[in-house]
Amino acid sequence: MTLSVPSFAQENRFSLSLNSLTTNFNYGSMNKDLRPYKKDFKGLQIGASYQAGISPVVSVVPELYFALKGGKLNGNNPLTINKSTVRLFTVEMPILARIHLHPFYVNAGPYAAYTLGGRLKTDGSEAVPASSTRISFGTSSGDFKRWDLGFQAGAGYTFRIRRTHLTLDARYGYGLVAISQDVKRYNRLLNISLVVSKPPRKKQTEKRG
Repeated sequence: MTLSVPSFAQENRFSLSLNSLTTNFNYGSMNKDLRPYKKDFKGLQIGASYQAGISPVVSVVPELYFALKGGKLNGNNPLTINKSTVRLFTVEMPILARIHLHPFYVNAGPYAAYTLGGRLKTDGSEAVPASSTRISFGTSSGDFKRWDLGFQAGAGYTFRIRRTHLTLDARYGYGLVAISQDVKRYNRLLNISLVVSKPPRKKQTEKRG
């Protein structure tokens, strides 16, 4: 759910967001073999965005948010014996170009993300005990990378209810950088949010006698 607080400019709006995310990993050349074992990870996103109007049709939307992302693998897959879950805590900044075709819009643009930390959880079995460890960052085998770069694209539709605007926004994120060293993991993201906003009140001009 996203609560949007518009600025005084008609085409400019500031939004605060708290959304659920659906994320997983693409495993590069191994993705086809691992696809039957992959499960979506339900994460969280909280942050802010600003829609800066350039014209009645075009706007630029920079965003900054904290996101909990990750991916899951069922057991007995080509990589692990037991079920595993990777959780990543990231700070992300997309910059989107938005084309308005009222009440519909489309937007797309690059994003950069920095991983603050994360955990790798492995379920236990008779042969291997359960474990939950912090992921490490570096260039050694098993390490993760801090930086992620990619592309986001999506669309939205705005319903007008009196003076309130209710917008349904859907977004897909495609990571271009492998975020771990020995196992190639690329972030994939699906974000569906609800944006509630009100247009700014028009100033009434004073009549002079």
